[in-house]
Amino acid sequence: MKSRLATFIITIVVFLIISVFILFGMILWNELKKMETSVEPENAKTTTFEERNTIDESIKTPKVQENPLDNIQDNGKNQQIDYSNITVNKYFFNQLEPYSQTFYKAFEANKENMKTGTYQIELGNSFTSLLNQNNGSDELGKYYQSAIEAYTYDNPDVFYLSPNKMYLNIETTTRGDNVSYNVFVNSGNEANYLINEFSSKEQVNGAIQQIEQVRDIILQNRKSNTYDNIKMVHDYLIENVAYDTSISKGNIYNIYGAMVNKVAVCEGYARSFKYLMDALGIPCTLVIGKGTSPDNRTENHAWNYVQLGNNWYAVDTTWDDPVTNGGRVSESSKVRYFLKGSNDMSKDHTPSNQFTEGGKIFNYPPLSAINY
Repeated sequence: MKSRLATFIITIVVFLIISVFILFGMILWNELKKMETSVEPENAKTTTFEERNTIDESIKTPKVQENPLDNIQDNGKNQQIDYSNITVNKYFFNQLEPYSQTFYKAFEANKENMKTGTYQIELGNSFTSLLNQNNGSDELGKYYQSAIEAYTYDNPDVFYLSPNKMYLNIETTTRGDNVSYNVFVNSGNEANYLINEFSSKEQVNGAIQQIEQVRDIILQNRKSNTYDNIKMVHDYLIENVAYDTSISKGNIYNIYGAMVNKVAVCEGYARSFKYLMDALGIPCTLVIGKGTSPDNRTENHAWNYVQLGNNWYAVDTTWDDPVTNGGRVSESSKVRYFLKGSNDMSKDHTPSNQFTEGGKIFNYPPLSAINY
């Protein structure tokens, strides 16, 4: 009897031990499965992009980044996309080579779409003949760089774009012995290609509406002649915009900062001057380079050239801004850099014809030698 009881107890104990091991094993198995599914797949890593160096300055066109070529077998994306019906007649656009003009026209055709910051700009097989050549992808990168520079400097109203977050993509398609290329521009591995102050089309449209409200108020004072209109815009900017010495506020490099927030640096002043000249139909360009202050400090700077009659003159609204330490300034000091010729302007302003290091050399309008 005792032997049977002992055997029964041992059986129960063994059963319990086995049950505990089984339960423990099931728990351990579930935990291992959780760990396995939480591991990031190897192919989820971000793509590495090659960067072109640019001048380290606030006025620069941000750096262009290009995808390496991907050998994709007949991906079906290759297509003919034609932007030849897009008409553009702007100062820097007119200096571009045909391949760069194609990029520029694609931007212009998709200006509304680009407000989302995520829209993919398709160029299809427009560059197949170029890409079939030796170093074709490198050459295409240069044409793209020139196009985005010209587009940015011709169009201050696209203040919301951040070109250093726009990726040039080239896909290779093989059909038998034939190779063609599909080209597009998107935000790559960025969330979008908008500047950091904006994250949606709704925000961009809201900002544009605010800018246009200010513009319309200014244009209510439109004069009957070109000189008075140039002077009106010049005076508005120097009297209403404050120079940001902290270099820390948002939008200080664009027209939203200058016209809505009323705070900007030289680039914001210059872009706003051009934006308003464009609205008035007065030819004007943005100029970048170096400025040397009276105490011999040389720094990166931006100003404008504007056409009056048959001549071009320089206007620097930033340096005409009466920034003082609480004192009064004379009226003459507010027009020190208003409609100046090259004889005076070249004393402390040196324009640069390259917007980025190693980039295309653009030409500015030839200034009148003497002041207006």
